Amino acid sequence: MTSGKRLISAEKREDDVETSIRPSALAEFVGQAAARANLQVFIDAAKARGEALDHVLFVGPPGLGKTTLAQIVARELGVNFRATSGPVIAKAGDLAALLTNLEERDVLFIDEIHRMSPAVEEILYPAMEDYQLDLIIGEGPAARSVRIDLAKFTLVGATTRLGLLTTPLRDRFGIPIRLDFYTTAELELIVRRGARIFGIAMTDDGATEIARRARGTPRIAGRLLRRVRDFAIVAGAERVDRRVADDALTRLDVDPIGLDALDLRYLTTIAHSFSGGPVGIETIAAAIAEPRDAIEDIVEPYLIQKGFVQRTPRGRVLTHHAFRHMGLPVPSQPEGPQLGLGLGEE
Repeated sequence: MTSGKRLISAEKREDDVETSIRPSALAEFVGQAAARANLQVFIDAAKARGEALDHVLFVGPPGLGKTTLAQIVARELGVNFRATSGPVIAKAGDLAALLTNLEERDVLFIDEIHRMSPAVEEILYPAMEDYQLDLIIGEGPAARSVRIDLAKFTLVGATTRLGLLTTPLRDRFGIPIRLDFYTTAELELIVRRGARIFGIAMTDDGATEIARRARGTPRIAGRLLRRVRDFAIVAGAERVDRRVADDALTRLDVDPIGLDALDLRYLTTIAHSFSGGPVGIETIAAAIAEPRDAIEDIVEPYLIQKGFVQRTPRGRVLTHHAFRHMGLPVPSQPEGPQLGLGLGEE
């Protein structure tokens, strides 16, 4: 199983139909209470002043609602919303076309903003700071600089990897907001809301069963809900209760806390092949045949959040919680030969 095809991957997929269940206002948005409260203050203040909202940067793992919040910001401000992504803006002309078509106070959303090319990023600096666009027209001796005034707009950026954002770009966002994983109670509300929209009869324990396997991520909760619905329809179940949800998710290889086959392969490889660690990330990637980036960005965040894995200077180490979850005896201490594995790979 590759990381991109996992049912519980938080990365967006073509078969995700999130639009129908996305909230359209801050009051409908579940979770991220501190972020929502602060955003409401900044939006109300900008509307009261009649000015564009300061530039906003959403930071957090995929699937937590960064795009949804950007759309809500535009809707609450009563302005137009334009969306693109960092890799799509290949050259300065692409960015210029986007910026010159914005109207006063419009919101421009750039997903994966850390993946913009340096040349495009340089053009963005004066646009964000002075609402001006500096372009070079022509080549060689005939080249000349042209300055274009822009409407005062709001740039909303989203990134899953803040460390890859350059300091000059990061500093130009006046409103940085970090999104965290959701609690099971918050995901229950999201699952119940999705069930109502999809017309699914669901019990409280059914919603809880789906929520606690959703890895703290609304996108995964919505995906699991749709798959459970399919099993319920085929089984002729009148409603989704804990038994129906558990049966469906067990057949989909999603365990009671949301781990799937790749997670368990990662954990068992460290447990059995490397005595629980420490072991370097490159060694793990080779052992389970998955790219390092996929392991660091998709597999490990949830395992670390659950307290199953620790990142140390010597490499990854499994905690006692991981051994207990897998039903393995907890080692008294790592074996000597394994301590050297992964040095310098962190």
